[in-house]
Amino acid sequence: MDPHASGFGTRWKPAYTLTILATLTLGILIGTVISKGVRGQENKKSSDSATPLTIPSPQQLSNQFSQIAKQLEPTVVNINTESTIKPSPRRRRGGSDQDGGDDQNPFDDFFDRFFGGPGANQGPIRERSLGSGVIVDSKGYIVTNRHVVEKADRIRVRIDEDPPGVLHDAKLIGADQETDLAVIKIDAEKPLPVAKLGNSESMQVGDWVLAVGSPFGLSETVTAGIVSAKGRNIVPNRQFQSFIQTDAAINPGNSGGPLVNMAGEVIGINTAILTDTNAYAGVGFALPSNTVVAVYNQLIGPDHRVARGSIGIEFAAQENPAIARVYGVNSGVTISNVIAGTPADQAGLRVGDTIVSVDGKTVKNGDELVANIAGRKPGTKVTLGFVRNGKKQEAAVTVTDRAKLFSARLGEEDEAGEPAAPKESKLGLNVRAVTNEMADRLDIAAGKGVIVQDVKPGAFADDVGLARGDVILEINKQAVNSEDDFNHVAATLKSGQDVVFLVRQRGAGRQEGTIFLAGTLP
Repeated sequence: MDPHASGFGTRWKPAYTLTILATLTLGILIGTVISKGVRGQENKKSSDSATPLTIPSPQQLSNQFSQIAKQLEPTVVNINTESTIKPSPRRRRGGSDQDGGDDQNPFDDFFDRFFGGPGANQGPIRERSLGSGVIVDSKGYIVTNRHVVEKADRIRVRIDEDPPGVLHDAKLIGADQETDLAVIKIDAEKPLPVAKLGNSESMQVGDWVLAVGSPFGLSETVTAGIVSAKGRNIVPNRQFQSFIQTDAAINPGNSGGPLVNMAGEVIGINTAILTDTNAYAGVGFALPSNTVVAVYNQLIGPDHRVARGSIGIEFAAQENPAIARVYGVNSGVTISNVIAGTPADQAGLRVGDTIVSVDGKTVKNGDELVANIAGRKPGTKVTLGFVRNGKKQEAAVTVTDRAKLFSARLGEEDEAGEPAAPKESKLGLNVRAVTNEMADRLDIAAGKGVIVQDVKPGAFADDVGLARGDVILEINKQAVNSEDDFNHVAATLKSGQDVVFLVRQRGAGRQEGTIFLAGTLP
């Protein structure tokens, strides 16, 4: 930044210059004194010995950070996980006169996010990873991030007070994808030290905080910083991830560890960083402790899952004054979509209605509406006040389970909160509907085609060249725009029948067009 571009820069440059000048001046004076001292020594006898250096007695300076670190370190654990990765075979398919080779595809990261790693022609791989956690119950209950223990075959925990090399096997109690939190438990022979949780709402921007964890596997690491911001929403479609931002150093391995205030209370769980290098860049995010407590209390319950209420509507994530002006309202939540068959649909709500209250309580924005509805148990009845064409109306709506309404968006979770097993067709592949986000990234029209989620090795789909990430647009000239379309067409196919897929291959844009992949069904 040009130092003269702002008032800050104008003040800062002279200060910097003065600092340099003062340092140089001091150096000249010291140099002069040393020079005279050296000349004076020339007149003394060479037999004079130098004065030995001494170490001063320890002095206790500011000790607040160290006291908090000593208090928290015994409650922070190192988490080691092992998981088995079964990569799908990747091979080159199709071709054109512009095909330049099998270089790394720029869409790999996008598809890896939806379908896992890129895979190769190799067998299962054992993967090990490290993370952190914090003990919140002396019986051995530990809070960490879901992504630390996700898909782990084995979870082991190292406690601060144990001898080196001692690890405790842990079991997963429950996990919540919406907040990226998980609860694990170890069998403790004696009561374990417990961290005290604080109220994250009491934190203010500028407050000092400490991050404790195991970055890069270096356990008992403590870093200091401040609360840089509150209420950060960094993940699309994750309405329950509102983070505390901090500049305390957080690196890979810190995930799941605590963010602590100056009272020694855990006010957040370190979850993510914003960086181009996969390492600390001054911007870290912790999930607030108030959210952690609410999720934890449900995960340790009988169902070991978080149930959130929903009425089946969608609206703009960011407030836009233009929407309010066009629809003639001053505040509230204007509905952009009503999902068919949901409570909102059954209650007669429409696109363009603006919800202004829930059970008589004013709703100003989407965050307030989500917090109100999500906090209610499925089956609860609420009265929504809304504005339609300038007239205030009311509707009685029964809250339902959010996970059921948005199962595809939340990772195809079933009622138990576990991923539902995809149905494999006779073609030997599983497909998913193309979401709006996928359509944008794939450069295809929304609502067109289905995307291949998995291909069974050696099956018909594998033989004709279909692979994960391909978009099937048609089968035997019949449009396939949903999972139901795909299943219907697949059910009509018989052994010995020719099958032709019209496919947009993984990573191909509109200009590259589509190809046919075909064969005879065995």
